[in-house]
Amino acid sequence: MCILIKNGTLITSRRTFAADILLENGKIVAVENPGNIPQQAAKALDASGMLIFPGGIDPHVHMHLPTPAGYSGDDFLSGSRAALFGGTTTLIDFVTPRKGQNLREALQQRKAEASNCLTDFSFHISPVEWRASMPSEIKVCVEEGAPSFKVYMAYKESIGLEDEDLKKVFHAVAEAGGIVTAHCEAGDEIEQLCNDFIKNGQTTPEYHPLSRPDRLEAEAVEKAIGFAAEAGCPFYIVHVSAEVSLRHIRKAQQRGQKVYAESCPHYLLLDDSRYQGTFEQTAPFVLSPPLRKKADNRALWKALIDGTIQSMGTDHCPFSFEQKKAGLHDFRKIANGAGSVEHRLTLLYTYGVLQNKISLNRFVELTSTLPAKIFGLYPQKGELAPGSDADLVIWNPQKEQVISAQTHHMHCDTDIYEGFLTKGAAEYVIAGGKIAVERNRWKGSNLKGRFLRRKI
Repeated sequence: MCILIKNGTLITSRRTFAADILLENGKIVAVENPGNIPQQAAKALDASGMLIFPGGIDPHVHMHLPTPAGYSGDDFLSGSRAALFGGTTTLIDFVTPRKGQNLREALQQRKAEASNCLTDFSFHISPVEWRASMPSEIKVCVEEGAPSFKVYMAYKESIGLEDEDLKKVFHAVAEAGGIVTAHCEAGDEIEQLCNDFIKNGQTTPEYHPLSRPDRLEAEAVEKAIGFAAEAGCPFYIVHVSAEVSLRHIRKAQQRGQKVYAESCPHYLLLDDSRYQGTFEQTAPFVLSPPLRKKADNRALWKALIDGTIQSMGTDHCPFSFEQKKAGLHDFRKIANGAGSVEHRLTLLYTYGVLQNKISLNRFVELTSTLPAKIFGLYPQKGELAPGSDADLVIWNPQKEQVISAQTHHMHCDTDIYEGFLTKGAAEYVIAGGKIAVERNRWKGSNLKGRFLRRKI
């Protein structure tokens, strides 16, 4: 399919300029001054008054995630569809092997589970234990195009690693030419706090944030940065939520260490007052790390502005309220996570760009270009240039919406942004040169995502 997009204003990480774009065979084939591309396309779109962004890249989602409360609400089909409605055209999910399972085998299994994904996709791979064969397994995964690895410093009863094994993973990944990403929370102390609260009859969601204080995130961040430095391994910290963590990240970056930080919209826009109220009111906000203080919101916005944070993910992991109710009498058992893959771009545009906190170019950097560069997808993704994939968003800067579980496309009966007013939304979303969404109507019946082989 050939598409000519005329009269739009293109926004890249570096430039804002008027241009026409020609798309053909899934690629951008021309970017020229307005009127300079002959109208030979099968379809022409007039983008007058619109902004054009590279398709969003969400580097942190959990589709079809098995948990004690059942699978997360979105599988790859429904989750990728919701992502496309919001302007995200590439997803990076996770491979979490069984204990004893070969990492390559787990990768192949996860690819099969994602076979109905509508967006292009890739995976971070999680070593959940250390075996003598792990260095060679990590090397094979890098060779197969999955060079990023996720470790957990919490959840030690299932997938978390002890310090000595964490160090081994950092060294093995560095030697293989990959990058380590980490969930940084001090798991042993959190487990102790959780158990103490339950023993004292303190079982409601308000004790979730108290069991995971910001200092335990910051301590884990500092420790993991040290492990990465010792191994000479690039390091990416997922879902940074706390001001105290940012201090360690800044210090590492200032001394030249390859340390990258990601945050999520909920840590910018929501705070721990959401844990005050009834179970029905508070349980939807149980996610980890928990929501912090308003001061942390402000510090994270500052970190977006000054470059300490390079990437915006969502940690998309929605659950039904019925699944959340598994923890009605024990906050530890509340299905842990929330959905927002659909809202990332419009929230950051409304509350970042329109409030003059970040520029349009910085918006594109955070939601597309820098995740592409960090994880080995650039310039195939994250750019508006000839040769790049034809993944882009035609953005209506005037469109106003109110977020609601009644109208969102995610498979979840609650929404942590319920009632949020947004301004700016995708008018058209194009993935692989095909129109996926047109004026909030689904057009993507012929879409099929590809596994993306990456190289750091």
